[in-house]
Amino acid sequence: MPLGRAGGVAASILPRPVLGVYASLLLILIASTPVGQAVFAICGRRRLSPLAPAVGLGLLCALAWGTVRLPGDGSAALVAVAAAALAALAVLAGRLERVAEDLRTGLPVALAAAVAASLPFLVAGRFGILGTGLNPDMSQHLFAAFKLAAGGTERLQESGYPLGPHALAVAAAKGTGASLVHAFDGLTLAIAVAACVAPLRILAPLRPARRLLGGLLAGLCYMAASYLIQGAFKETLEATLFLAFAVALHHLDRGELAGGAGARHALTALPLAALATGAAYSYSFPGLVWLAGALLLWAASRWREASREALAPAAAAAALFAAAVAPEAGRMADFASFETFNPSGPGLGNLFNRISPLEALGIWPSGDFRLDPGAGAVPAAGFYLGGALALAALAYGLWWWLRRRETALPAAVAAGGALVLYALVSGTPYQEAKAIVVAAPVAMLAAARPLLEQPRRLAPRPLLAACFLGAGAGCSLLALVNGPVGPVSWTPALGSLRHQIHRQSTLVLAPRELLADEHGRDFIVWELRGSRVCVAVNGPPPRLPPGIRYVITQGSGRPPYPGLRLVRTASPYRLWASRRPPQPQAPPCPLIAPGERRANPGGD
Repeated sequence: MPLGRAGGVAASILPRPVLGVYASLLLILIASTPVGQAVFAICGRRRLSPLAPAVGLGLLCALAWGTVRLPGDGSAALVAVAAAALAALAVLAGRLERVAEDLRTGLPVALAAAVAASLPFLVAGRFGILGTGLNPDMSQHLFAAFKLAAGGTERLQESGYPLGPHALAVAAAKGTGASLVHAFDGLTLAIAVAACVAPLRILAPLRPARRLLGGLLAGLCYMAASYLIQGAFKETLEATLFLAFAVALHHLDRGELAGGAGARHALTALPLAALATGAAYSYSFPGLVWLAGALLLWAASRWREASREALAPAAAAAALFAAAVAPEAGRMADFASFETFNPSGPGLGNLFNRISPLEALGIWPSGDFRLDPGAGAVPAAGFYLGGALALAALAYGLWWWLRRRETALPAAVAAGGALVLYALVSGTPYQEAKAIVVAAPVAMLAAARPLLEQPRRLAPRPLLAACFLGAGAGCSLLALVNGPVGPVSWTPALGSLRHQIHRQSTLVLAPRELLADEHGRDFIVWELRGSRVCVAVNGPPPRLPPGIRYVITQGSGRPPYPGLRLVRTASPYRLWASRRPPQPQAPPCPLIAPGERRANPGGD
């Protein structure tokens, strides 16, 4: 029985959207954690790894994409995910030690991450489409997932766009009975949990409160929080995989990644291959560039210590990775021509202008990352002082790591900085913003971990730590509580009317609560992009406004104005046309073009 239909008592207490979101979150985490841990068990590790949720999440994206197109409206993906989780549990049987101790360390951070990532929903008082009014891309993602579940194809799939996360959302919706909206919400929360848990082994020497703070700061740093609230799950997933990859390199450097069993030494680097596979199916070839950059810089810093013993793990990991991504190679090649990579394509996307690379360092006192310094309540000087503070913290952190001859995180920071610089020089502002969000969690971990240690003396280091950690936490919180949450439900029906009313002035009559509380106007005009759209509250005046050709209503079977005829029903919407075409004049409704400031026409 689907999780969303089980538990009648819970269903009578909690609203269905709440159950759908958290059931999807639990399904994804309950499946991804054993799958990821099985990878470590195959390497010989007998303790729970905090990296397991991230490793498993990446692998399940690949598995779900490979099976979601089989017959069954997404059931095959659900069966594959469930089978992988059960097989992983069989692998883990008798191979784990000190589980209770590891759970006592990880569960508080996971729970705190789920609560923190839920803040946009809690503040809005509903669980709906994240980011409506800030970024309309979720419309495309929902449609792509809908077509996957229905067994059809659409533009993103045909262009080689990476759809692993979408396929996992379809499986979660199928398994819980949740809507696609709430399955994506659950996936977004699961990504945040995996990101916050991933660095716990690095944070292990710290006291529990400091460990909790470090995990939340890394996984929900300012830019990760800012992309979470606009429903940009792909960027946050890539950032999570990049963070997990850097942490895995750190553990590999210290001989702590696998269990060290000599008979399995050749598989020591298997978790790295699994993370890279997840990046390929979640973010296509650009996702691999981040991981490869960190790997190459780390290897260059450790070449003196390298030995022939490292050749076998490297070769095994490379071979397994090549086999896993081979089915996706053609689609990755197709994705290279996607409009995101065209300088004349999305341009600014949903940005107002270029954003500052300083935002990657975690201190940007604005609820909207797109705003220039001084555009909000905080003076411009506050932004620059925060940036200077963050640069000082990162510089101290890099010195701390390099002094200890631990180069994995500095290598990842350097790779991230280089890719941000490349996007700044050769890419669009939209691409640059994506680079900044992917680099941000690694930069935050590199800066925060040294400052979280218990100080042995007074200023200046404790003062730097208090200011940086407090400001970073405050900025992330500011972003999370300002997240716009749109409609609770979604259907492709409204978008299906887009081509029929193309460039004709169309009046959409919507419920008052949708427009007043759920960012409904932004949702409607994006669904009908490419047309001339006016939006008004239900209960119109008795006469059709001049110049309107079509009227769209919801639910009612009666025409809202005299002189209208029903031309199409796309439940729950009805499209009405004026019996008298409007006289030639200036169109009364504005053209909602795909390239307007709200829009990135192709998603991410």
